[in-house]
Amino acid sequence: MAKKRRIYQIAKELNISHEEIIEYLNGLDIDVNSHMSPVDNSVYEKVLNEFAKEKVIIDRYRKEKERRQIEEERRQKQEEEEEARKQEEEEQRLQEAREKIEEEERLRDQIVEENKRRIQESRKKEKEEEERKRKEEEARKQLEQEEAERKKQKEKQPKKSKKAAKKKTEVEKARKEPEEEKEKKTTRTVEISDLEGRISHRGKKKKRDDKDKDKKKRGRNKVDKKVEEKVKETLSKIDEKSGGRKRRRRKESEEGAEEAEQSNTIKVSEYISVDELATQMDVEPTEVIAKCMELGLMVTINQRLDMDTIVMVADEFGFSVEEEHEYGEDILEDQESEEDLEKATDRPPVVTIMGHVDHGKTTLLDYIRNTNVVAGESGGITQHIGAYSVELDGGRQITFLDTPGHEAFTAMRARGAQITDIVILIVAADDGVMPQTAEAINHAKAANVPIVVAINKIDKPNAEPERVKRELSEHGILIEEWGGKYQAAEISAKAGQNIEALMESILLEADLLELKANADTLARGVVVESELDKGLGPVATILIEKGTLSIGDNFVCGQFAGRVRAMHDERGNEIESAGPAQPVRVLGFDDVPQAGDTFVVLEEEREAKKISSERQRQRREQEFRLSKLTTLDEISKQIKEGKVRELSVVIKGDADGSVEAISDALQQLSTSEVAVSVVHKGVGMISESDVLLAVASDAIIIGFHVSTAPQATALAKRENIEIRNYTVIYNIVDEVRLALEGLLEPEEREKTVGTLEVRDIFSVPRAGTIAGCYVTSGKITRDNRARLVRRGETLFDGEVASLRRFKDDVKEVSEGYECGVGLDGFNDIQPGDTIEAYKIVAVKRTLEQSAEAS
Repeated sequence: MAKKRRIYQIAKELNISHEEIIEYLNGLDIDVNSHMSPVDNSVYEKVLNEFAKEKVIIDRYRKEKERRQIEEERRQKQEEEEEARKQEEEEQRLQEAREKIEEEERLRDQIVEENKRRIQESRKKEKEEEERKRKEEEARKQLEQEEAERKKQKEKQPKKSKKAAKKKTEVEKARKEPEEEKEKKTTRTVEISDLEGRISHRGKKKKRDDKDKDKKKRGRNKVDKKVEEKVKETLSKIDEKSGGRKRRRRKESEEGAEEAEQSNTIKVSEYISVDELATQMDVEPTEVIAKCMELGLMVTINQRLDMDTIVMVADEFGFSVEEEHEYGEDILEDQESEEDLEKATDRPPVVTIMGHVDHGKTTLLDYIRNTNVVAGESGGITQHIGAYSVELDGGRQITFLDTPGHEAFTAMRARGAQITDIVILIVAADDGVMPQTAEAINHAKAANVPIVVAINKIDKPNAEPERVKRELSEHGILIEEWGGKYQAAEISAKAGQNIEALMESILLEADLLELKANADTLARGVVVESELDKGLGPVATILIEKGTLSIGDNFVCGQFAGRVRAMHDERGNEIESAGPAQPVRVLGFDDVPQAGDTFVVLEEEREAKKISSERQRQRREQEFRLSKLTTLDEISKQIKEGKVRELSVVIKGDADGSVEAISDALQQLSTSEVAVSVVHKGVGMISESDVLLAVASDAIIIGFHVSTAPQATALAKRENIEIRNYTVIYNIVDEVRLALEGLLEPEEREKTVGTLEVRDIFSVPRAGTIAGCYVTSGKITRDNRARLVRRGETLFDGEVASLRRFKDDVKEVSEGYECGVGLDGFNDIQPGDTIEAYKIVAVKRTLEQSAEAS
């Protein structure tokens, strides 16, 4: 018997209104009452023949519209890349200009030094000329003394000979020559040996000449030493006066500017987390998150940032960024070659299912894979990223990523959006758009990937698909039925209704994207999830982006290297190789990599080991820079501001993504009064080193889906360290919330316990004035505080000094009884006054109240 179709099914298939079909069939005298009326195959064929052309036209128009949209986005992306390139060229030109200015300054300094040297040489020559003049003067004086001695000898001689007259003439001539040279403007060098030759005579004895020469030589040596010392002293004074102060000032200013520039410069590598960036700038992570929200970026404390975002955020805090390139980045950089373009073949699309918790993401994937994943998840919610490859009836494959929907897994959802081609946004028809749905929309838009809307649970009685479409439009998701660009399908994941239509929408989006990759090259991928398996060791789920991964390949992943020992698909079956867009679990890592790390295959094992060791060294240096030591200034600051009470925790989990999510969720609980301090987080079982770290930092240990080593259990018991193991993340959050609320100072409130009316007063020696009262409501006790009110004005607020009934001291007096009340140090009591008895009670505060107070 042929299966009958209903009118609304045919309308959905042809993408037309069911009213048009009803009108057409009524015109053919075919009785149909509503969109639920069934029709046989003959009527179905008539409707197809009538409206098939319109369907083809609509589909062609929609595909053309999508193609134009894709072309427009590609054009915008090219314009952005061109703008970035121009900006980079402009920065390079500025850098060259700065280098040119520095070179000119260096040349100018060289010229100044050269001029200074010339001045010093000129002054040295002047000193030498002065020294020569002085020596000439001494020689002249010496000649005059010798002349005087010769005159004395001549006066003793009786006769003058011709030789004596000749000698006299030569002496006078020698005496006049230095005087004539002195009057000249230019200085002429006179050698002492020449003067000695002029005044020498044959009758002079040799011993006398030698004695005179020794005396002159000693005189010259003394003068040369004094002159040299004087020149040095003068030059040093000139240096100090001319350039010393300026140089010192310039040096001090340059050192100060350099120190200030270094203090405002941070060295970071790309894709550091918000927490690490905040630590580098010495600010709170909440301040960085708030600044990102002002800039229109929705981030979490563990979310990794690209370099553009890091520079933009650091600039808002007054810091300049110096990028530290990761070692081997030039070797591992993904450069699309001509060979990749020539050998590129079609690859399956990577589809991420996102949405709010319990909206049916995993149920949809269960139906597609014919498995039951939910049964294996604690609490009925997905707490890991799952990667699965599905083959459809037509032979085409789709790779699905299932991300958690709980609010604590924001960082994990963000990672899913960054490595995907298409996003399925699933919304429950009976629940509508929820907070995590809005977050998923933001992550998908930030990753610039197409979105296909799946409105789930339409088979429920209270389903309202139209309300869901309206709420989606309020968040910028306008479906095609409403004139938008986003495809939508109304499905029931549990019953399998319209799942085929959803798959067709995914394949249509994939065709428009023209997804291709080169499978004949070294493999390259990204870590979707990682964990430390008890029997297998470090294991990571890798999504291959291009190339083919085979057993025995050497690889680098983040800061760790390794060799592929084995590979498994999502069902645990061993496989020999994995191609583009295929998820695979890889064994053979040296240590557990981080989710989001790049996985690159290299030909040489030695090269992989070298890159890994160098990256680990850089990572240790970065962690050393990130570590903050408590200084006296910080202690003083904490004293002034009021020290924040901290709950220190050590987190160990079975997977890196879960550990990040737990850390993120716990740190979001912090307020201005109490905070969660994550001392350490890692993957694997709880070991003795974790317990020792908890002892040193006075922390508690939180385990998520991990066991505890027997030695660690014994050590924790001996050191009184608390270890708590969990299987559901929101149980961790709830218990840590309660622990933080226990650290909060309780709020003190007044609680009125009784009201008394003063009817008379009595004066008692040494006790003062006693109020005779009647308890109108409640009761009063000796340890209560009391407030005396007269005509709405409070005159006394203090302790109860005494409480009596008749002559007896009592502890309390209840309603309806009379008593005498004495107020501590207060006697101005009058009949008609009211006494309010109250006590101060401590009320436990919540984190929400603490956050509002801050």
